[in-house]
Amino acid sequence: MSIKRVFLSLAVAVLWGCSVKVPRGLEPVENFELERYLGRWYEVARLDHSFERGMTDVTAEYSMRKDGGVKVLNRGYKLDKKKWVDAEGKAYFVKDEKTGFLKVSFWGPFYGAYVIFRLDSENYNYALVSGPDKKYLWLLSRTPTLSKATKAHLVSFAKSHGFETDDLYYVTHNRRGDVKETPSSLGE
Repeated sequence: MSIKRVFLSLAVAVLWGCSVKVPRGLEPVENFELERYLGRWYEVARLDHSFERGMTDVTAEYSMRKDGGVKVLNRGYKLDKKKWVDAEGKAYFVKDEKTGFLKVSFWGPFYGAYVIFRLDSENYNYALVSGPDKKYLWLLSRTPTLSKATKAHLVSFAKSHGFETDDLYYVTHNRRGDVKETPSSLGE
């Protein structure tokens, strides 16, 4: 094996290992029930990143894969292109099936952390999700909107755990019903 390949393999291993971790100060939810989490979630707010910038009406749909993993279908409306885009990925538990800590991939062998650190354990109506660090935050709901009180509580909780909640982007959901356009890949 050439030196170049060794360094490339090490770089990929380091990136892969570093991206599937729980951010400092967070704990994934325990007593997690995947069956109750499956289905559609609406993105209510997020810390914005290039792969979602300019998108509204963002949803995530979770369903079971034949291999025991979770199929992830993220979808949103790209305002500048005036079209729906989607990204399909896969997720697997990192620790065990009762801990809300999964690794998710939308591209090849590269995985990122999906850490559910706050969840409506009674009804599974809302969730706070982080990536591998506190630059990533999603406030998800089973409905396109949350009450002001619930939203304020969740934002306050995220802020108390070190997230820059002043930078949250609040997602609008104005395009409902059947989509007549053919979705394309996210990020186009």
